[in-house]
Amino acid sequence: MDIATAVRHGDVAPGTVIEEHLHAIAERDAEVGAFRLVRAKAVDEARAVSRRRDLADLPLAGVPVAVKDNLEVAGEPCRHGSRATPDGPAKDDHPAVARLRAAGAIVIGLTNLPELGLTGFGDSVHSTVRNPWDTSRTAGGSSSGSAAAVSAGMVPIALGNDGMGSLRIPAACCGVLALKPGPGLIPPPVDDWQGLTENGPIAWDVADLSLLLSVLAADHGLAESWRTGERTEPVRPMLRSVWADADEAWEPRELRLAADSPFDLRVAYAPQPLPAGLPMDREFQAAVRAAAETLRVAGHTTVEREERLPAWLGPATIATWLARAADAVDGLDRGLLERRSRALGRAGRLLSRLSLDGAKGRERWQAYAADRWFGDADVLITPSLAAVPPRADRWGERGLLRNVLVNARYAPATGPWNMCGWPAMSVPIATHSSGLPIGVQLIAPPGGEPQLLGLAAQLTAAHPAVRPPGYAF
Repeated sequence: MDIATAVRHGDVAPGTVIEEHLHAIAERDAEVGAFRLVRAKAVDEARAVSRRRDLADLPLAGVPVAVKDNLEVAGEPCRHGSRATPDGPAKDDHPAVARLRAAGAIVIGLTNLPELGLTGFGDSVHSTVRNPWDTSRTAGGSSSGSAAAVSAGMVPIALGNDGMGSLRIPAACCGVLALKPGPGLIPPPVDDWQGLTENGPIAWDVADLSLLLSVLAADHGLAESWRTGERTEPVRPMLRSVWADADEAWEPRELRLAADSPFDLRVAYAPQPLPAGLPMDREFQAAVRAAAETLRVAGHTTVEREERLPAWLGPATIATWLARAADAVDGLDRGLLERRSRALGRAGRLLSRLSLDGAKGRERWQAYAADRWFGDADVLITPSLAAVPPRADRWGERGLLRNVLVNARYAPATGPWNMCGWPAMSVPIATHSSGLPIGVQLIAPPGGEPQLLGLAAQLTAAHPAVRPPGYAF
């Protein structure tokens, strides 16, 4: 990461880095609405990093990071996009935030999300997060502000989480990279939606994404996975490691690569994986085919997957989402909740009383059906979205049917991979005729995060990301 390298070498002071990014936020966020809270104290925290004895060894030295406002940051209220949540300051950092700070990163602000992270939109009582590519459109959700802040060049990296696509959806909307890891790699949110939700990184550059993932996972073997598609280990033991929370430190040493030649995977691609009745934008389908051809030329074995996802999986996924919404609103003041949250919660409670909460479908998909449908591929490519992002309206003031239908129409492709807990990521690859970015979704079986990073690096090398108009770095 260029910023960290410059800070470690003494070419720039961490305080200066944060001041420059605060200036960018002040210039750009009035239009985008990514941040609920911008932390002026970040400048003092950056100056404190410059005095750390281990500065030269910190992988994220002085790097500003945005954190989704449903993760605890010590001293700041964690509002979850709602008026109904406590407004007192968090006592401690969430473990993922603590790992970022230990690696030298500076939390520059907390980013907006839809109330309780319940939908794929970016609106709440605090803000309506707008897409930097087209501010009339939503930035997606629920890690809305985190993805928009990276896309608009307000921060180089961000932390979000994903319960039904909440990293991949906004990443695809905003043209950035995001990865939802499998269970157990990164400490999840306090409310992890009964194991559906994982914390994960957002970045513009795949090398930065890989490094950020390695810090969040406390696994230095992931830092260079983008080069090889595998975990890589240092040639010499490290002296100290922020990844391991032990008395060791990170050093940018030479790495032992997994192979002397490019790695070779079996890659399946499904331009239209959705069950009958759910349409898929033709340009998104073309982007999947283009991604597959790029990887074929890179030396991978590619095969088209024509079979669609099972028809029962969609209703089970929606029922699971609504049941988790009921859990999320439980115990909160209904008078302070948005109309949308109240409606989603009511629907979830009703389905649970009828034993239609999606649990059986989730168990079936997780136990064997996902593996059977996925087949013998190492990685699967699908569209990240099914339609271009909807308008950036106040969806929270609308009812159940409108929210469910619009969510299901534009972002139905991500939830199944939360249902089985498999790692997945979104990679920007093209520009739609509407002027918005197109993301493709890469999915791997458990433990496949390194393969996702390696393929993402090859895709972004062949299809370099384009900055949103008006937000040049």
